Amino acid sequence: MNRNNDGIFSRRWVLRLLSLVLAIFLFIYVNGSKNGFLRQNTRDSNENSALMSNRTASIRMPLNITVDNDRYVVTGYPQYVKVKVSGPSALVTTTSNTQNFRVYADLNDLAPGEHRVAVKTSGLNSDLHAVTEPRYIKVNIQPRKTINMHVDVRLSNHDLENGYTVGRPRIDTDVVQVTGSREEVNRVSRVIAFVAVPNDAKGTFQRQVTLQAVDKNGQTLNVVIMPKVTGVTIPVSRGGDSSSSSTSASASRSSNSSAGARGNNQTANSDVDNSSADSTNN
Repeated sequence: MNRNNDGIFSRRWVLRLLSLVLAIFLFIYVNGSKNGFLRQNTRDSNENSALMSNRTASIRMPLNITVDNDRYVVTGYPQYVKVKVSGPSALVTTTSNTQNFRVYADLNDLAPGEHRVAVKTSGLNSDLHAVTEPRYIKVNIQPRKTINMHVDVRLSNHDLENGYTVGRPRIDTDVVQVTGSREEVNRVSRVIAFVAVPNDAKGTFQRQVTLQAVDKNGQTLNVVIMPKVTGVTIPVSRGGDSSSSSTSASASRSSNSSAGARGNNQTANSDVDNSSADSTNN
């Protein structure tokens, strides 16, 4: 009776089999947890390595010039420079995207003339290293000068189709202000408003024109003109009307010239007669 009551678990081979199954289950569970832990650690390590690795980026930045703009004009320097930024990858990427730093050349303590000055940076993270290209620039500092000049209108065409002619242009701004270095402003010969007149123009038209300051040889100068743009009105009419007016004006001038000449001759003859009379009396 006791043997029958012990049941299946009283047999040794059953217990051994259950022990083996439990051992295999525990082995699989422990190894799975260990591999997951290792994978997580490897992933975190790779991410940390990516964040902490160094890289270099080349950034194109505008160059700021620090100078007293009310007294001086600076020429000769590039508008943009390249900056090579090196350091932690994350910082370099952020700096390259935001460009939240400044590149400048300080000219405040320099006298007028040509100088070689260093290009500097400010506002970069202390963990970053920056090198500018070029590291030095050449600048020309000149005293600032301002003058007022009249505007000359130049037309590209005076002879139009179908007998039309161009009249005297009217300009909105007759006098402009020219500012620049003293050397450059002294070379200004005239300020020109150049207007291209179409061949098929048959009536008065208007144009907005950008003004140019040129020297005696017609070369454009590096100066600032205020205002830079002005309006020009060009009257166009038939040549017959203009010719009649021109003929009348010419005739009037001829008549006046003839009358003036006759008057001068009469005066001259009168002076000769008076001189003769004085000689006879004497």
